[in-house]
Amino acid sequence: MKKTLLIIVGLFIAIQFIKPTQQNAKVIDDLQLKARPEVMKILKTSCYDCHSDNTIWPWYSKIAPFSWTITAHVVDGREAVNFSIWETYSKEKKQKELKSIYKKVYASMPLKSYVWIHKDAILTKDQIKTIRDWTGVRR
Repeated sequence: MKKTLLIIVGLFIAIQFIKPTQQNAKVIDDLQLKARPEVMKILKTSCYDCHSDNTIWPWYSKIAPFSWTITAHVVDGREAVNFSIWETYSKEKKQKELKSIYKKVYASMPLKSYVWIHKDAILTKDQIKTIRDWTGVRR
């Protein structure tokens, strides 16, 4: 039992040296999404950690294996839509993303694993309605 515990501790220590790159690109104000203050508040609270270059990397995001999962979520989120470069998107891409934003907020975003730790990111029905109104999407 003692040997098994030592192996597990050793492996845990060893995986700490496998560090994913966690960085934020420089944010250029003119390229960021601009929306009404109530929309921005919702997005910044519930979406920006994964969907912008303003990610807050908390202490637990530095500990493997959590670091791998969190970094992968942020990379995937930024690839899906990045509010920090919103103004670089074409009009067509913005329209497509607005539809996607509402559908995902209504169905699956923010991720359950994110709101488990970030309770303030849980969206209320009123906040979802605000996002729906902002996107212009009708069900």
